[in-house]
Amino acid sequence: MTTKDRLSQDIKDAMKSGEKTRLKTLRMISAAIKQKEVDERIELDETQTLAIVEKMVKQRRDSIEQYRQGDRPELAEAEQAEIDILQDYLPDPLSQAELEALIDEAIGQLETPSMAAMGQVMASIKPKVQGRADMKAVSGQVKDRLSAAASAG
Repeated sequence: MTTKDRLSQDIKDAMKSGEKTRLKTLRMISAAIKQKEVDERIELDETQTLAIVEKMVKQRRDSIEQYRQGDRPELAEAEQAEIDILQDYLPDPLSQAELEALIDEAIGQLETPSMAAMGQVMASIKPKVQGRADMKAVSGQVKDRLSAAASAG
């Protein structure tokens, strides 16, 4: 079952059970997915759908930080409740060992590991880690590995 199919079923279930917060959040996800599909005139695949959900989680984390700085704990709690629902649609996070293995595999496919290959490595890794790891952290790890490989070689 795709994420979109699961989302559609969960919206129906939330309507039947009267879970207002869950229903609102699920409809928000669905609307974001449909908006992207309409804007770009495409049918989103699973990776693109996960990217939207991941972006929504990131936006809420940023909002939580701002609400806490602004001394608005009730708004931060509401954002956290949405994150909890959103995370149900993301795959299980990668362990550090799994992530390192993917990075090593991608770097191992290069003829000459160097910082110039950063984009190539990230393009290779991104579909495998989408929704399962923070891409900013992954980028930092790839950069560290490439600079270490370039200096060792």
